[in-house]
Amino acid sequence: MAQTCPRHALAWISPPAWAALRQEAPDAVARECLDWWAAQRLPLVVTRQAPGDARLALGLAAPERWGRRKLAVRCALDDVVAQGDFPAAAAAGPLLAPALQPAWRRLCGDLQALGCTARVHGSHGWQLLSGLPHLREGSDLDLLLPVASGAQADAVTGLLQGWAWDGPRLDGELLLPGGAGVAWREWQALCEGRVAAVLAKRLEGVALESRAMALGGGRPEAAELADRTSALQEGLE
Repeated sequence: MAQTCPRHALAWISPPAWAALRQEAPDAVARECLDWWAAQRLPLVVTRQAPGDARLALGLAAPERWGRRKLAVRCALDDVVAQGDFPAAAAAGPLLAPALQPAWRRLCGDLQALGCTARVHGSHGWQLLSGLPHLREGSDLDLLLPVASGAQADAVTGLLQGWAWDGPRLDGELLLPGGAGVAWREWQALCEGRVAAVLAKRLEGVALESRAMALGGGRPEAAELADRTSALQEGLE
C-alpha cells in the first residue's frame, strides 16, 4: 500500500465508493460536502494509515461553505481509480496579493533550480482543487518539497530559511527518499544542531528519528521511542 498510494497522494475513487461514503457520513453537513465532492469528481488525499486496517485512509479539508471541517473516510484500495498530486506551487500565485506574486515566482524558480518541484497543499492547495474558498486570514502556505538526498534537503531548507518574504508563513514538509515527511523548519533545526532528531511522518505512523533514519538508513529500534511519540500522533496527517 505504501508504494501504491503514498501519503499526500491524491486519489480519485469510483462512484460506488462515493455512494458508500455518503451513507457512512456522520451528519448532514458531512453528507452534503461529500455529495458535492463526488458530483464534482474531486479527489481525496491519502493520509496516515491505521495499523491492521486493510482499507485505505483518505481525507479532505472542506471549504468555508462546510465549516472548513476535516473529513476522514476509508475505502478499499481497489476503489481508487486514479492517483495524482497536489498542484504545483507556482499555481498558487493567483491566490496571493499581486505585490507578492513576483517574489513567489522567484521562489518557485529557485526551488526548481535546486531540483525540487514544490507542490502546494493545505488551504491553498485545496482551494486550487475545489475552486471554493478555503483560505482564511493567517492561512499558512503549506509546501510539499520532494528531495532525493540529505544534501538536497539541506539546500532547500537553507533557501526557505533565508528567503525574504512578506507573505503567508511558509510551512510544509520535506518528502525524503526513505518515505518520511519532515517539517522543513525541523530539518533546518537539525542542520543547525539545535535538535538531534526530527518528527518523521510516514504512511504507517510517526516517530522521532535521527537524520540517517529519516533518510531511510534504518528505523527506530527502541520500544520506548514509540511510547515517547504516541502522544504526538493524534491529529497528525
